[in-house]
Amino acid sequence: MQGMIQLIEDATAPLLEAWENILDSAGGSTEIVVDDYLRNMSADVIARACFGSSFAKGEEIFCMLRKLQKAISQQDAFVGLSALWKHLPTKSNREIRNLVEKVRLLILELAKANVNENGAENAATHNGLLRAIVNGAHGAGHGGTAEDFIVGNCKTIYFAGHETTAVTAIWCLMLLAKHPEWQERARIEALEVCHGRSTLDVDALHRLKILTMVIQETLRLYPPASLMMREALTDIKIGDLDVPRGTIVQVTRSMLHLDKEVWGPDAEEFRPGRFANGVAGACKPAHLYTPFGLGHRTCIGQNLAMTELKLVLARLLSRFAFSPSPTYRHAPVFRLTIEPGFGMPLVAKKL
Repeated sequence: MQGMIQLIEDATAPLLEAWENILDSAGGSTEIVVDDYLRNMSADVIARACFGSSFAKGEEIFCMLRKLQKAISQQDAFVGLSALWKHLPTKSNREIRNLVEKVRLLILELAKANVNENGAENAATHNGLLRAIVNGAHGAGHGGTAEDFIVGNCKTIYFAGHETTAVTAIWCLMLLAKHPEWQERARIEALEVCHGRSTLDVDALHRLKILTMVIQETLRLYPPASLMMREALTDIKIGDLDVPRGTIVQVTRSMLHLDKEVWGPDAEEFRPGRFANGVAGACKPAHLYTPFGLGHRTCIGQNLAMTELKLVLARLLSRFAFSPSPTYRHAPVFRLTIEPGFGMPLVAKKL
């Protein structure tokens, strides 16, 4: 994990420099729309950590995936009406198919650039994830073609690895801007932990107790992936409901996270202190808190996500103060993740 921390520090440095330059030019305080900055930073982390490249090298893939995400989310209501909808020759369906093909070609180009024909790792590759995907593509048991396997896994890592983390960081900053008392508590802690350190370590991140509670509460109020889907592998019974084998069961995380019977009468309020004694102390039963899923399909990247969120937010709070912008319109929307519908402008001040 220490190696991953250095990658995150390297990806965070351009973000800090960019905001400092903006604020210096504006006299120390101005509005910054934080969305794209945080998405680019998080994309850079994934590109460095998983594919041995930088965000600049994979920027076209991220931009295409973002367009694809928006196009698909705009169709959700129609897709729900008819399974045949995606096969109709509509303008939006043509756009989606075009984006899917472009993403496919870009990912395959990246794979070929990082792994040679014999499967040996290219010198530019910093770890074995891409190589493992390529090796897995030529193994047995996954079904489909090798190219489908590579593209599917890379798309999942690109999207799940950066979009959800970036959106959580965006909501964290918004909530801290709205609750200056918690922002100050988190800042005091961050300054103490970060003081004199060019690179944090695992022990330092473990000491960020206040910031951890803030992140956990943000994930409760704004779980980036709002739906959790599971398939019944056998005929089962849920309460009085018979669920046949093959049925897809959808669970809406927000319904679990805002249930007043579980979280108390203040379930809809931002109160990070509820996590002072961990998840088990915040709600009973603890398994109703599901930002990273449950069971065998729990998000394998949750440790990386929490590490990235703690480090980035600690660095930001150590350098800047945030307050709400009068131009902000609160309109969470579902675009595969729950994100601000009109962006996240915040007034930032250099400390």
